[in-house]
Amino acid sequence: MAAGFSEDQDLFMCSVCLDLLKDPVTLPCGHSYCMICIKNSWDAEDQKGVYSCPQCRETFTSRPVVKKNTVMTDIIENLRKMKLRTAGDVECDVCTGRKVKAVKSCLVCLVSYCETHFKVHNEVNPGGKHKVTDATGHLEEKICSQHHKLLEVFCRTDQKCVCLMCVMDEHKNHDSVSAAAGRSEKQEQLVETRRRSHQRLEKREEELQKLREAVETLKVRSEMRRRDISGLGQVSPPVSQ
Repeated sequence: MAAGFSEDQDLFMCSVCLDLLKDPVTLPCGHSYCMICIKNSWDAEDQKGVYSCPQCRETFTSRPVVKKNTVMTDIIENLRKMKLRTAGDVECDVCTGRKVKAVKSCLVCLVSYCETHFKVHNEVNPGGKHKVTDATGHLEEKICSQHHKLLEVFCRTDQKCVCLMCVMDEHKNHDSVSAAAGRSEKQEQLVETRRRSHQRLEKREEELQKLREAVETLKVRSEMRRRDISGLGQVSPPVSQ
């Protein structure tokens, strides 16, 4: 389940604030947003009288009534808890009862240990044969299943995180950057996608406004012509001498 959350995390991101959805609502077109984000977006469109989806640009002539998506809320709350975990609050996987904060994680055992249990781990596995790192949560998501090393590199070529051994092996000569740099690039891509979507939306709204104005002009001209014709029909005939 944790791996699924990690792989599909983008599905639970708001394309407006670029963060995990908060009080998620789903529009008739199927896209989801934070309740406050879509509210602010539509508040800005009140004067135009046309409301749109920031992502697919589908428009609605009346403001849709949106309600909190309770199922998605529960899913995102679990995802949020995992995202907010830091190395300082990882729990020892061996402790029973009250969990003690872990200090180290073993990349071979895929287990995090508190100070006491880490000593036991070293006694059972002497000689430093097991690779360990500072305590980190959800090890299975951050460890290369082939080399049992941290996924510290983002391969642009294959669009995935890999370990240093992978870079020297099957990802050799690939375009690679640090995992942190890869995340930053993804964030920038989301921002750029949002910017372009807004530009297309604004252009479409301008065209729609011009169309409304043209229709309104035709209505006025049609009404004026109707009145002219009606006035001519009501002219009284000349009186005979």
